[in-house]
Amino acid sequence: MNKNVTLIDGIKFIDENNIRGAKALVRVDFNVPIDETGQILDDRRVRSVLPTINYLLDEKCKVVILSHMGRPKGKRIPTMSLAPVAKRLSRLLEKDVLFVEDCIGEKVKSAVRSNYDIILLENVRYYAQENENNVDFAKQIKESVEPDIYVNDAFAVSHRKHASVYALPLLFEKAKRYAGNLMKKELLSLERLLINPQKPFVAIVGGAKVSDKIGALKNILSLCDKLIIGGAMAFTFLEAMGYKAGKSLVEKDFIPVAKDVLSEAAKRGIKVYLPVDCIIAKSIDEDGIRVVPVQEIPDDYGGYDIGPATIALFSEALADAKTIVWNGPMGVFEKPQFSKGTFSMVSMIANSTAYTVVGGGDTDVAVIKMGEQHRISYISTGGGAFLQVLEGKELPGIEALKDTN
Repeated sequence: MNKNVTLIDGIKFIDENNIRGAKALVRVDFNVPIDETGQILDDRRVRSVLPTINYLLDEKCKVVILSHMGRPKGKRIPTMSLAPVAKRLSRLLEKDVLFVEDCIGEKVKSAVRSNYDIILLENVRYYAQENENNVDFAKQIKESVEPDIYVNDAFAVSHRKHASVYALPLLFEKAKRYAGNLMKKELLSLERLLINPQKPFVAIVGGAKVSDKIGALKNILSLCDKLIIGGAMAFTFLEAMGYKAGKSLVEKDFIPVAKDVLSEAAKRGIKVYLPVDCIIAKSIDEDGIRVVPVQEIPDDYGGYDIGPATIALFSEALADAKTIVWNGPMGVFEKPQFSKGTFSMVSMIANSTAYTVVGGGDTDVAVIKMGEQHRISYISTGGGAFLQVLEGKELPGIEALKDTN
């Protein structure tokens, strides 16, 4: 990434421009978990876009919201309807929200002509054309709503080249494409990480697979001073160093990649911290756990969390940090017997005086389980999108907002 070019260059934001009285088509991410009775289990994604919606309403805009839910693959699956979200949004806004059981066609046109200030359209992924980035489908959405402006406030899906994220904004003049308040917070937070971050900069990468993080690992080596590697992916690195990992998850095909990362880090003078001990068991569901040095994992055991000596080592590595980014847990923290490593990392980061950004994987879930979300500088709403920015890539949804054609 060019350090002279910011992530927000070329983007227009709703709070910096005159949008008063506009009819706004707003793409958000309302893909919230819902149980079998239709109850929303976690409404953070709905709450996160309230500042944008309230700003638009304060500016006397008519707000038409577009979102997806799950992966219905072009089929109308009732359990993936956005109807429950409309009820929750109405309660949070203390304002009636009109829900429309489609995102194109006459029902939408009729709803837009109504006196409602805020309208939520049905799951855009009920149409297979959404995932195909079908321009004709994007045109149908635009013709149904007849909006004055397009607003993208869905950072979490902006890495996907889908119709409502990419083809649709390109149907608007450049001057009519905007980013919302959540998108602005995401990009400014990531800018602070990626463009002239305060040093020392410590990157923590965990989770299961090296294959998911190759691009981020390679790009972050150009930015960080220390790299902490935990989670199951650490075992691929440990095997790359000649250790045997027993039944631990190891991506054999990516051992050469792990060697390359370690070699590049050494060339750049970056200190790499790997687990020195781990919590092992014969299976993930077993309570009979042991703590062993990483050199002593038996053939019939797998490693499922970092051990106490590793927690102490990682704590020392973080002690002088001025900037910290964390993606991916240290172990299978959903299981109590393998949760200490991840929860210890949450505490370390929450107690740090550094600028701290957490995102992707289940890392944000761990932070919230510990009740430490208010002590982290920023928690990203995006998983794949967050990783793609860490890789130094432009997100299609951002690209479409900047496009000058």
